[in-house]
Amino acid sequence: MMLASRISLIKPSPTLAITAKANAMKAEGRDVIGFGAGEPDFDTPDNIKQAAIKAIQDGFTKYTPVGGTDELKDAIIEKFKTDNGLTYNRGEIVVSCGAKHSLYNLAQILFEEGDEVLIVSPYWVSYPDIVTLTGGTPVILTTKEEDGFKLRPDQLQAAINKKTKAIIFNSPSNPSGTMYTAEELKALCEIILKTGILVISDDIYEKIIYGDVPFFALPSICPEIKSQAVIVNGVSKAYAMTGWRIGYAAGPGEIIAAVSKIQSQNTSNPTSIAQKASVEAIRGDQSKVGEMVATFKERRDYIVRALNNIPDMSCLNPDGAFYVFPDFSRYYGRVYNGKEIKNSSDMSDFLLDEVNVAVVPGGEFGHDKNIRLSYATSMKNIEEGVRRIADALTRLK
Repeated sequence: MMLASRISLIKPSPTLAITAKANAMKAEGRDVIGFGAGEPDFDTPDNIKQAAIKAIQDGFTKYTPVGGTDELKDAIIEKFKTDNGLTYNRGEIVVSCGAKHSLYNLAQILFEEGDEVLIVSPYWVSYPDIVTLTGGTPVILTTKEEDGFKLRPDQLQAAINKKTKAIIFNSPSNPSGTMYTAEELKALCEIILKTGILVISDDIYEKIIYGDVPFFALPSICPEIKSQAVIVNGVSKAYAMTGWRIGYAAGPGEIIAAVSKIQSQNTSNPTSIAQKASVEAIRGDQSKVGEMVATFKERRDYIVRALNNIPDMSCLNPDGAFYVFPDFSRYYGRVYNGKEIKNSSDMSDFLLDEVNVAVVPGGEFGHDKNIRLSYATSMKNIEEGVRRIADALTRLK
């Protein structure tokens, strides 16, 4: 069968592929420690589960409006007002089947052949492919570890031309955990305002921060940019609801209406039951979020320290999310059993095959020197996993 040519332009999600491979190896009886998964290892809080159960019992199992219920939109509006000092109305909110779906829909209604979309590297693995599927061209802006993996204003300015349609922005970052300060955001906002490009801000890790740097939504720092900005967020990470598939976007009414229009032809509404659960997540008791973040911080502190104790390794301390992105490149060029480790993919294969540790190659995020490890796993696994990594690296000559 002849498939459409567009499918050849992209590859499967590497993070999901690594997790699937690790799970398959576990099923075969291998003692695999997985650092690949991009989801909290906590259970969804009980109050959220109970809201979903009640929705089922109440018969709330039918179609809802395509772009989400008014109840959920109102909860999201309240969240933006309370957490970010931003005011939106229902016509400026759309609820989709996860934040990835929100991003995909936005790309489909905004980008086309001839458009260039700026993507800051290291980037979440799906950004370039989402742009490519529209016919647009992803333009990668590579940051440096010595700059904290942050985009410099002069770098942004130099990349913008008449073809530039938008920039996709992510803070806290997956995979680096980098978060921009208010001053850094203001400097970038000035350029975005001056050039008139659109900014899509992926704020999915907003609530998973560690107190070193406060979170700011872009329009909170620079109110004038609101008409050029779309914020994407969701309940997946903050409330351990990855499988519930609820994300949302907030932005100019014309853009949000177009997203609802295209969503009416691809998924229709997000799951009714998950929407009820999400209302409870956003409006209900937030204490479990704080408990989860406190645990993540403890794990972060340990894994950063442990990785930096490995000879020839460097690892920045992330401000948010639940990933570390250490530099393994000083081990490239070394050999084990006659095979040279040339890049992050070789290193990831070596760690999985030799010591049963699953990680994600940094090349998939646009930085081949690095490897992503998720610390959304138990401290026991983190301790043993880092020990195995350190042991494996001593075998390279």
